[in-house]
Amino acid sequence: MVYKEKIVKWLKEYAEASGMEGFVVGISGGIDSAVTSTLCALTGLKVHAVTMPIHQDPTLHGLSELQIQWLEDSFANVTSECVDLTKTYDIFSQDVTTTELGLANSRARLRMTTLYALAASRNMLVAGTGNKVEDFGVGFFTKYGDGGVDLSPIADLMKSEVYELAHELGVPQEIQEVAPTDGLWGDGRNDEDQLGATYGELEWAMRFSGGDCSDREKEVLKIYSEHRNKNYHKMIPIPVFKKDE
Repeated sequence: MVYKEKIVKWLKEYAEASGMEGFVVGISGGIDSAVTSTLCALTGLKVHAVTMPIHQDPTLHGLSELQIQWLEDSFANVTSECVDLTKTYDIFSQDVTTTELGLANSRARLRMTTLYALAASRNMLVAGTGNKVEDFGVGFFTKYGDGGVDLSPIADLMKSEVYELAHELGVPQEIQEVAPTDGLWGDGRNDEDQLGATYGELEWAMRFSGGDCSDREKEVLKIYSEHRNKNYHKMIPIPVFKKDE
């Protein structure tokens, strides 16, 4: 895929221009973080891969460990650590009254805070792992959580392109085959369960320019529009009152 070399070059040039030594990447066990961390490693700059379990599903955490082991076996510039945030999250959730969604998003924000703390101590950038469907289609990310990053190497790639790149990069097959999930709920629900459509269907909706549709396609367009309208505030700059307007 033509994107691999371009993204690696872009990552390296951005880090060097910023005076940074490399990248910190949160490893979730999913395809996006696997591809992002591998691209970062290919720059030759330092990469610190971090798992941050919070009451984590053992299978998903096992995939995170699998990706990190593969990275460390493949690249001498990769280091890693596990920061178990379960106790931190439990204390937070006991002291703050919020909704189920608020608690799920708090998991992502605790992880973002952790990544930035680790990046600050290493003079590194936090690399985002969102793809185009999530970041600019349906807004399927946590504001100031996994959306809080320094740069986004795969945010212009559709999910299908991320899978193609994962295959080219040799990402472990188990990670390529697992159902995508944000891992924020602890009840086994995956991304499709939450979104009501597959990534392939959402990609189609993003590209749709008019014409006849089947009943399912009409349903997918409705799902896509509802998610996009609800989450559009995540995709635009923070509104600022202008005193002279």
